[in-house]
Amino acid sequence: MKRIRLLLADDHVMVLDALVGVLGEEFEVAGAARDGGALVEMAQRLGPDVIVTDVAMPEVNGIDAARILRTENHPAKILFLTMYSDLPLIEEAFRAGASGYMLKMGGTDELAKAIQCIVHGGTYISPLLGELISALLTGGAQQKSRQDSLTSRQIEVLRLVAAGRTMREIGEILHITARTTESHKYEIMRNLGLKTTAELIRYAIRINLV
Repeated sequence: MKRIRLLLADDHVMVLDALVGVLGEEFEVAGAARDGGALVEMAQRLGPDVIVTDVAMPEVNGIDAARILRTENHPAKILFLTMYSDLPLIEEAFRAGASGYMLKMGGTDELAKAIQCIVHGGTYISPLLGELISALLTGGAQQKSRQDSLTSRQIEVLRLVAAGRTMREIGEILHITARTTESHKYEIMRNLGLKTTAELIRYAIRINLV
């Protein structure tokens, strides 16, 4: 049976050497990178099945490297192996194309299990994240519910506000009065529970309206 080809990336040499030694017993380690730039180059050249990478690395971080590979439609599955358990970072990693997210305090058996999981089409999330992941999923559902509460016209207004248009300009584009535009903006902020235009713009960016 063909062994799973891995590309490993971590800026700590001792960690990287340990991963090569441990994972090399079960998998084929095609390469090891110490920064995100090298990770991208080696992924393109070596064609691994799975990339195991840290988040924080010099030059190009792991998440940005994942984004680059995703835009190039690279087929490798990506597993983040990191010490960071911040919810926004976890969400960003999956948005960048991750198939798994594991904390470094997990054991080598868990790491092998995570690799097997994602290479067969699954999604792996470290059990150590526990309630943090539940909160992330709940927050995502709440955000989707709030977005669904907006009308198509309100979505149009939100997009134009985030693009920096004034109320008068939005009114002219949508063929409504500036006062009606202001009313839409107020209703959007009320429905989303936002208090400032800056929060509104950040929300629009988060849901990819800009």
